Amino acid sequence: MCDDFTAEAEEANLARRGLNRREFSALGASMALAGCAAGLGPKSTGSDVQEKMVSITTDDGVADAFFVHPAKGAHPGIIMWPDIAGLREVKKIMARRLAAEGYAVLCVNPYYRGGPAPTFESFSDYRTAEGQAKVAPLRAALTPAAITRDARAYVAFLRGDPAVDGKRGIGSHGYCMGGPFTVRTAAAEPSHVHAAASLHGAGLVSDAPDSPHRLIAGTRAGFLFAIARNDDARQPDQKTELQKAAAAASRPAEVEVYPADHGWCVPDSPSWDPDAADKAWQRMLALYETL
Repeated sequence: MCDDFTAEAEEANLARRGLNRREFSALGASMALAGCAAGLGPKSTGSDVQEKMVSITTDDGVADAFFVHPAKGAHPGIIMWPDIAGLREVKKIMARRLAAEGYAVLCVNPYYRGGPAPTFESFSDYRTAEGQAKVAPLRAALTPAAITRDARAYVAFLRGDPAVDGKRGIGSHGYCMGGPFTVRTAAAEPSHVHAAASLHGAGLVSDAPDSPHRLIAGTRAGFLFAIARNDDARQPDQKTELQKAAAAASRPAEVEVYPADHGWCVPDSPSWDPDAADKAWQRMLALYETL
């Protein structure tokens, strides 16, 4: 999960684009935002959305999150879990795009225990030695129990907001470390969370008793597992175990290895692949149509 193994793939992807990591880091957020403008703008023109930062009381404190939704009406609620670089501008742009499709999107700050977002301005900031040292204790606090507590608070927030249609199911999707969080969200609130998408998620299958794949049986959700090719190379049995777990639980699940590397869905990642990202986006939208 965004470790030395995935860093090697990032270097190779940057080389194909004629960049090294220092040059990419210097471009920073400007490159990410340019990518968003080109490939992640609202699909329909004239889409009016409203947005604001919100505070949500959890069992562990007060979490900040970015909440964006269509200006009128009530819509299915979505919990969006960022990757390891956390809630930042590129994630807000991605949330706005989803809101323009007709969803009330809560993009959370997973690191709220350490302070308000942004923890990093861009993925490049995380990739520095200082960034990785900064994130270590924040990441360590995100235990399975902590994620479960947070997920319940986020579901409660969405169900209590007038922009959310309480008669519809809630969806959840996450990137990188957020991938398994989506499964934990579905398991934490099975009566309400009916769709979960993991986009180049890591840590989905392990020997732990509470491994995310073992939690599928306790959910009422449909799933999308979009797996990076380099993650599949490192753990080739992951896709099979996810398929087996979903089948045993009689839960619908789309499991696919994409021809792209870990991080491909996020424009400020060195491994961003716009074509593969759009395919995963469309498959996620198809899942959310079931809500």
